[in-house]
Amino acid sequence: MNRRREFAFQNKQSRCALQEQYMQRKNARENLDRFIPNRSAMDFDFAHYMLTEGRKAKEKPPASSPAVEAYRKRLAEVFNMNRTRIFAFKNKPPAPVELIPRELSSSLYSDKPMKPWRHICQASERTLGAPDLVDDYYLNLLDWGSCNFLAIALGNTVHLWDASNGSASELVSIDEEDGPVTSVSWAPDGQHIAVGLNNSEVQLWDSTTNRQLRTLRGGHRMRVGTLAWNDHILTTGGMDGLIINNDIRVRAHIVETYRGHNQEVCGLKWSASGQQLASGGNDNLLHIWDRSMASSRLVTRWLQRLEDHTSAVKALAWYPFQSNLLASGGGGGDRCIKFWNTLTGACLNSVDTGSQVCALLWSKNERELLSSHGFTQNELVLWKYPSMVKMAELKGHTSRVLFLAQSPDGCTVASAAGDETLRIWNVFGVPEVAPKPNPEPFAHVNRIR
Repeated sequence: MNRRREFAFQNKQSRCALQEQYMQRKNARENLDRFIPNRSAMDFDFAHYMLTEGRKAKEKPPASSPAVEAYRKRLAEVFNMNRTRIFAFKNKPPAPVELIPRELSSSLYSDKPMKPWRHICQASERTLGAPDLVDDYYLNLLDWGSCNFLAIALGNTVHLWDASNGSASELVSIDEEDGPVTSVSWAPDGQHIAVGLNNSEVQLWDSTTNRQLRTLRGGHRMRVGTLAWNDHILTTGGMDGLIINNDIRVRAHIVETYRGHNQEVCGLKWSASGQQLASGGNDNLLHIWDRSMASSRLVTRWLQRLEDHTSAVKALAWYPFQSNLLASGGGGGDRCIKFWNTLTGACLNSVDTGSQVCALLWSKNERELLSSHGFTQNELVLWKYPSMVKMAELKGHTSRVLFLAQSPDGCTVASAAGDETLRIWNVFGVPEVAPKPNPEPFAHVNRIR
């Protein structure tokens, strides 16, 4: 009996030492989210008995004798063996504690300071009338220049809106037989503007003097619905399916013709490097052209021919933070925004928006994409890239939002819709860096007669 007491005493000392180690570990990890039970509510003597002697007693019951029975009865009274649970959780477990707050976790692995949460106003700042705006999905009638002037074509007339003071003026009014205006696009200098017409011509205007500089003829046989600048090269896309590069510095302005679409070209965008051109058409095709592959004036060899869209491809936007990444949007029969690696032609992602995609704009300051939609939503949607989670839905237009244009600082967006209204939205974040100065492609224009 003494040996048993000595054994029990030694076991109790070992258990105390183990318990002390457990408590040290608990204190060291008290801020972690793993729950450690309260050992003050536990009976380790009973637990040890149940795991050792109690199990042995059940497996090999001892010989029945008065002494043994008396001992077992006394032991049961001491340990209260009518209990069934070894561990008891009598106290409410503590709430888990975050080692790293969520608002700080994203900034721990970045050198940049954490940005405050940005409020996105879902109502337009201003609403302006846009009477006679042509409700045509394939045209491009709105553009915002680097000098903070917004150009919009209403019927046969191009109007300018000074965003700095809110004043409006008329740039040009086209004759009835030549109109309506089918596209407008500011040159990189923000002073000169190209105007595409229904009669297949393109006019170049100086907005500061309201003077026409020249007319580009002979390239297209049908209306010019889309325009894109690449330094001194003005690229035009027509209803005849042709894409033409025009060098506006020289008299023989047609330098290259891209032939790849068999229906109207309704979307054109040059990459930031000026090396790749994306073109979308009513034939549901998206082409990527590389200027280095142009070995003659007629180019029929494209870098990529992408056929995943099932409707007209008008909305195009190059990602400003990564070269060779392009976003494209499909028309009413497609409704998808797709993302492409233009070097390999791989489709990186495709998102079904549920409605016609009319235009796309990347934020210059954040990894965000703005899309405008037609039937049936008639809204603007701000997406977080690359997760493509909706950040905001901007509603107000009552008809399809055909055209989008972004202010020079990248913060404000103008939208024009078939409801003949022009709306101004403060949707993008504050810029981090000043925009780079734009080249002046019209240095030799005045010499051309």
